[in-house]
Amino acid sequence: MQNHGWQVEVDRVAQAEWEEMLELFSDANFYQTWSYGRVRWGSKNLSHLVLKRNGEVLAMAQLRIVRPTILKLGVAYLRWGPLFERRGRPINLEVASNIAQALEEEYVRKRRLFLRILPNAFVGSVRAEVMRSAFSCFRGEPSTADNTYRTFVLDLSPSLEDLRKSLDRKWRNQLTRAEKNDLKVIAGNGPEEYKIFCQLYWNMRNRKTFETTVDVKEFGRIQDEIDEPHRMRVLICEDKGVPVAGLVASAMGDSAIYMLGATSDKGLNSKGAYLLHWTLIQWLKANRVRWYDLGGIDPEGNPGVYHFKKGFSGADVCQISLLVACNSTISSGIIKAGLAMQRTLRGPLNLTRSFKQFATRN
Repeated sequence: MQNHGWQVEVDRVAQAEWEEMLELFSDANFYQTWSYGRVRWGSKNLSHLVLKRNGEVLAMAQLRIVRPTILKLGVAYLRWGPLFERRGRPINLEVASNIAQALEEEYVRKRRLFLRILPNAFVGSVRAEVMRSAFSCFRGEPSTADNTYRTFVLDLSPSLEDLRKSLDRKWRNQLTRAEKNDLKVIAGNGPEEYKIFCQLYWNMRNRKTFETTVDVKEFGRIQDEIDEPHRMRVLICEDKGVPVAGLVASAMGDSAIYMLGATSDKGLNSKGAYLLHWTLIQWLKANRVRWYDLGGIDPEGNPGVYHFKKGFSGADVCQISLLVACNSTISSGIIKAGLAMQRTLRGPLNLTRSFKQFATRN
C-alpha cells in the first residue's frame, strides 16, 4: 500500500523505536509492548506492522505468529490492537480502514495465515463502531460466555469528590474504615515492590488453593525489561510495617488495567484492597488517565470479586467479537482441527479455561 501517501512497514522497526512510538497513541496498552510479546511469545514469533502517511506514524500492531507445521501456514494473533488513535486527535475511520487493509494484505494474503484479532474495543463505544466499519471484510466470531471479555470500566473524568460519591455505599464505607486503620501505602514500579507483591500473591494462593492461569513470574520478567514509562504500577498496603495487600496495574495511553491483586487475612480485616484501589484512582487522575478497566468479571464463577468490582459503579461492558480472516483453507482447517482436538481431549471445562487464558493474557 503506497498510494495517496500511505506506507506500510513490516518487521523493520527496532524495539526501542517501537516503545517510543507507543507514546503517540491514546489506545496504547500493555499487551502491545514489545517486552510483553517477547517474554510471553518469544522474539522469533513476533511481527510488527507500522502504518504511515507521508512519513507520519498513524497506526501500528504487534502480532504473534504461530506455525504448527513445517509448511508456511498457521495463525497470526493480534492482542488488543491495532493501535490507531493518535493522542489529542479524534478517532479516524480512514486510518482504521487502512490498518485493517494492511493487516489483511500482509498476514492473510501474503503469508496465508489465519488472522485472529482480539480487539481493544467495547460494545457500544465509538471505537467499536469504527472498528466494525473498518474491519467489515473480517468475520466476527459468535459471542459466547467462553470467548467474551466482560469487565467494569470506570470513567475517571469526574472529580475525585464525585467519583467517591458514585461508589456503592457499602464500598465507600469500607474505604472509610480502611482510611481509619492507620494503614500505609507504598507505590512504585521497581523490582523490590513487585517482589513484595509476589510474596503476598504466593501466600494467598497457598492459603486459598485456587486455580489460575496467571504467571506472576512471567509478569515479573516483563516488568524487569520493559521501558520505565510502561512499567506496571505496584501498590503495597502495610499494616504496622507488615505487607497485607498488593495491587498491580498497567497505565498506558488514556486507560489503565487492573492486572493482579493479593490480600492476606489481615489485609481482608483491615480493608487494605479498598485503600489500594482508591489510592491508584487518585494517581491515575493526577496522571490524566481517563479510563480504569477493572480486569474482567465472572459473576457466576467468582461472585465475590464481581461484587467487589461492581462497587466502583463503573460501566458493565463486553469486548466486541473476535475478528477473523483467512484465505487459506489449510490454515483455516488447522485452526478448526485444533479447536476440535481441544474439545475432545480437554472437555468443556478445561477448554473454557484454555480460551479464557488466551482471551485475557495472549
